[in-house]
Amino acid sequence: MASTFRFGIEEEYFLADARHHGAVQAMPQAFIDSAQSAFPDEVQREMLQSQIEVATPVLGSMNEARQSLGRLRQGLAAMAAEHGMLLLACGTHPCAVWDRQQLTDAARYDALMRDLQMIGRRNQFCGLHVHVEVVDEDERIRLMARLMPYLPLLLALSTSSPFWQGRATGLLGYRLAAYNELPRTGLPELFTEPQDYRAYVSALSQAGAIKDASYIWWAIRPSLRHPTLELRVADSCTRLEDTLAIAALYRCLVRHLLRKPGIHARMTPATRGIAVENMWRAQRYGVHGGLIASDGSGMRTISDLVAELTAELAEDAEALGCAPELARCADIVAEGTSADEQLHVFERSRECGATDQAALAAVIDWLANTTDAANATQPAVPLAGC
Repeated sequence: MASTFRFGIEEEYFLADARHHGAVQAMPQAFIDSAQSAFPDEVQREMLQSQIEVATPVLGSMNEARQSLGRLRQGLAAMAAEHGMLLLACGTHPCAVWDRQQLTDAARYDALMRDLQMIGRRNQFCGLHVHVEVVDEDERIRLMARLMPYLPLLLALSTSSPFWQGRATGLLGYRLAAYNELPRTGLPELFTEPQDYRAYVSALSQAGAIKDASYIWWAIRPSLRHPTLELRVADSCTRLEDTLAIAALYRCLVRHLLRKPGIHARMTPATRGIAVENMWRAQRYGVHGGLIASDGSGMRTISDLVAELTAELAEDAEALGCAPELARCADIVAEGTSADEQLHVFERSRECGATDQAALAAVIDWLANTTDAANATQPAVPLAGC
């Protein structure tokens, strides 16, 4: 328990054309220059020019996280507006067409694209990544397996990707369904011993299949650069408070499992298989479906799971000072996720006589308004004609 459970948050955003609402095909150089000048250590480009990523400094409290991400969102949204763009925090852009996107010129991205080919060009997705400090490397690897049963719940609470290529997918979290086309994605293999994970990474690296462990893109992984366990399962959350809730829940889970080494200490192919099935259920139904209990007791509602887990983690939340953010998880279940609101805005626009294209534009306006921390507490933009 030497770790203070310091953490960091990375958020990926889309840049949309403010007039036509599609994803920008070429990021204005003046915008990226301004962004990197204002936030030199926190903003970086992504593989596609329609995306940008932010990374907080090392954080010790949820209040620090709120201030850091709020400043980044508000600042980038204002800069984007100056260049005729909208900043969107969501797992998929509602109407972007993948084969029209331009690549960012960088040696790493060029090498990736030569390897991944078309599925690399289709990688038009934005996620939320949360790093939590775990000092001992062996413990990070063991925790990766032990945390696996919780990943579907974290995904369900974050779903923000119901649209793809201008169409409703029928899923609330389509991002991972498509992202898993890439190699070395999805749930990790069942590495219950650290030496097995190291042997896996070594074999792939020695063979030249990957350069290093940063080319492993599982839903959770030990970080190569930091002494952290990195959560990667979540969609980019439109509401800042939802991002903080996911980060608080994950941080509490890491502390809780380290305090109680018996929890999920004996993961099996069966328990991993149940987690895989629950991942699908989280993608399909978000917070509205149930998850299968690994003890064979049947289906559990997300509402019940969140209530039980919040109570179980109360001591950890108190110790880490994140009880209000953890409590927000229950509000997400009650109110719905970003995906639910996007579909609501789309359907309401259609009921008011909007075409599909206009309804998707209304969704994008809602995403931009809610992403901007300065506007997040304001009422949604009224829909034309209603």
